[in-house]
Amino acid sequence: MLDLHIQIGLQAITIIYIILAIIFSIALSWFLYFYKSKSQQRSNYVLFTLRSIGVFLLLLLLINPTIEKRKISTKKPTLAVVVDNSLSIQHFKKENTVTHLINQLTKNIALQDKFKLQLFQFDKTVKNLDTLNFKGVHTNIYEAITTINNLDKNQRHPIVLISDGNQTNGMAYPFVETTKNVFPVIIGDTIVKNDVSITQLNVNKYSYLKNKFPVEINVLFDGNTDANTQIRIQHKGNTVFKKNLSFSEGLQTQTITTTIASEKEGLQYYTASLTPIPDEENTENNTKTFSVDVLNKQTNVLVLASFLHPDVGMLKKAIETNKQRTVDIYQISDFKKNIDAYQLIILYQPTASFLPIFEKINNEQHNYFVVTGTKTQWNFLNEVQPNYYKNSINQTEEYGAVFNSGFLTFGQSDIGFNDFPPLKDVFGKIRINTKFDALLHQNIAGLKTTTPLLATFENGKQKSAVLFGESIWKWRTTSFVNTGSFQDFDAFLSNLIQYLATTKKRERLSLTYESLFSANSSITISAFYVDKNYVFDPRAKLHLKLINTTSNTQQNIPFSLQNNSFDVVLDDLTSGDYQFTVTVENQDIKKTGTFKITTYQIEEQFSKANTKELSLLAANTKGEVYTEATIHSLTDKLLANTTYKTIQSSKLIKQQLIDWKLLLTFVILCFSVEWLIRKYYGKI
Repeated sequence: MLDLHIQIGLQAITIIYIILAIIFSIALSWFLYFYKSKSQQRSNYVLFTLRSIGVFLLLLLLINPTIEKRKISTKKPTLAVVVDNSLSIQHFKKENTVTHLINQLTKNIALQDKFKLQLFQFDKTVKNLDTLNFKGVHTNIYEAITTINNLDKNQRHPIVLISDGNQTNGMAYPFVETTKNVFPVIIGDTIVKNDVSITQLNVNKYSYLKNKFPVEINVLFDGNTDANTQIRIQHKGNTVFKKNLSFSEGLQTQTITTTIASEKEGLQYYTASLTPIPDEENTENNTKTFSVDVLNKQTNVLVLASFLHPDVGMLKKAIETNKQRTVDIYQISDFKKNIDAYQLIILYQPTASFLPIFEKINNEQHNYFVVTGTKTQWNFLNEVQPNYYKNSINQTEEYGAVFNSGFLTFGQSDIGFNDFPPLKDVFGKIRINTKFDALLHQNIAGLKTTTPLLATFENGKQKSAVLFGESIWKWRTTSFVNTGSFQDFDAFLSNLIQYLATTKKRERLSLTYESLFSANSSITISAFYVDKNYVFDPRAKLHLKLINTTSNTQQNIPFSLQNNSFDVVLDDLTSGDYQFTVTVENQDIKKTGTFKITTYQIEEQFSKANTKELSLLAANTKGEVYTEATIHSLTDKLLANTTYKTIQSSKLIKQQLIDWKLLLTFVILCFSVEWLIRKYYGKI
C-alpha cells in the first residue's frame, strides 16, 4: 500500500514573486492583443490566454519554487513457503498432499491480508516455485533455509518448510544460522521403526605379529523404546571380542573401541556384527567386514666384521633398542653358521675373506648392508657386487653428510646430518652402475657434491645399501649431545634396517571403495599409500583415471590428502559401469578397480520422515513443528502472532519545480500553438 501527500511550503518572497509573475504575464498579454487593438476577434482571447499561461509558467520555472512530497508506504511481513521437490516425497506417495497444503496456504484470505506470500521449491538448490515434479535426486534443507534467510536478514519473518526432513546433501540443517522462525510441516510416515546399524568402522590397515591393533566402531540406534544388542568381532569363526550394548531414546549412539591381538602373519579378515533387536526389519546394516595385514616384524640381523671397531658395537646397541630385533656379531674368520637364519647381513669393511658370504648372498638374493672404510679391500668389493665401483688410492679422505630431502625410498626426516662429524674412507671416485636412491650425499672439505654417502639399491627382490665411510659411532654420540637422547639417531637406523630387512613384498597402495552405488550419490574412493617401510607417506601425489565403459567417457582427477588417507569424491555421475586406475606420481605403482552405479535413487532409501531433526530445527529457530493434519493450527498460529506486523514508513521528498520536464513541455506547447494560430490568421 502506498499513500502520497504533497505539501508546498513557500516563503513570503516566493509568493510575492509568483503574484508579480501573474500580473506581469497578464499585463504583457493584454498589451500585446488588446491595447489599441482595432478589432476584437475571438482569436485574440485564445491568443491572450495562451500567451498569459506560457509567460507565467516560464517565469514560474525561473522562480523555481521547491515542492515537498511526503511518501507514506506500508510493507507486509513476508511468509516464505519452502516446498521439498525431491524424489522422497514421491517415494512416500505424498505429491497430492503437498499440493493440497500449498493450496490451503495460498488461498487463505486472512494469510494474504497479513502476509506477503513468497513460494519456493528446493531439492539440491533453491528457486521460485514453478511446477512441482518431485524428481529432485538430492535434498539440501540447509541450503534452502540459508538462501531464504539471506533474502532479508534483518527481519524475523516466518518460514513454512514443507518436507519429510530427509537430507542427502549439505550441512546439518537443525543448526543453521537464521534470523527467521522456521515452522516445519512434516510429510511422510512418522512412525519410528527400531533399527541398529554400524555406521562407521575405523581400523589400521597394517599391524605387526604379536602386537595389538585398535578398532573403533560407531553404532547407531533408531527407535523410541529401550533396546539391547551385542556387538561381536569374529575371526575365522572365532569370537575375538564381544560387548553388550544398551540403547534408549536418550542414548542412540555409542562408540566402541577395543584392541585385537595379531596372532597370525598375513592378510586377516574380521567381521563386526550386531545381533538383531526385536522388530528390526533391516539387518543388512548390522554387519561390516574389515581386513588387517599382519607383518612379522621380528628381525634377526647378522654383523660380520674383519676387525673390531667401535662402529660394530654401536650398530648392535642402536639396532637392539627395538626389542623385536636381535643382532649377532661375528668376525668373518669365526663365523660358521648359516646366513639363512637372518633377515639382514651387515658387512663391515669387507675383505677377500668375505668371498663365501658374498657368493651365498648373491646366489640366494639375501638383503645386505655394506659399510666401507679405511681397511676395505676395494679391489675385492668392486668385483663381488654390481652396484658401485670405486677407483681408490692409498690415501684417506673425510666425507661430511648432506641430507637429500628428495629421498623417496622410505620416510626419513633430517636429524641434523649436515652437522654430524665427517666419516673417513679411502680417497677415490665412485661410479654408480645401477639405479639408486641417495639418502645422504658427500660433503668434501665444505663442497657439497651429488656423490652418494648413503645409498639404497633394489635389484629384483634383493635390497641393499652402502655407507661410504667409517666412524658412524660418532654420529650417534653427536646426536645425543645435541638432543639429550639417542632416540633420533636410533630411529634413523631403525628405518634403514626395517627397509633392508623386509624380505616379502607388500602392497604399498591400497584402495577403499564400494562396488555398488545408487544413482546420483556421492562416491568416495580412498587410497592408503605407504613408503617402503609401510609407513603412511603424505608427500605422495595420487591421480585417478576414470572411464565410463557404457559411454566410453574419461576423466582424470587428482586425490586430496585427508588426515591419514587420500580421497577423491565423485559427484553427478550417470548410471553405468566404471573402471578406474589409481597411480602414484613418480612411482611405478598403480591399482585398478571397478564399480557400478545403478538406477536406484538415494532419495528412496528412507522409510520415514526425519521428525527428530525437523523438531530440533523448529526448536532452534523458535518455531513449531506441524504435520499435514494440523495445517489449520499453523495458519491460526501465524495469524495470532503479533510479532509479525505490517511496517509503515514515511519519507519526505523535496523536488524543485525546474526538474518537472512535463511543465517545460507544456510551456513550449503553449507558445507553439500561439504561433500557429497567429500564422493562420496572418498576424505574423
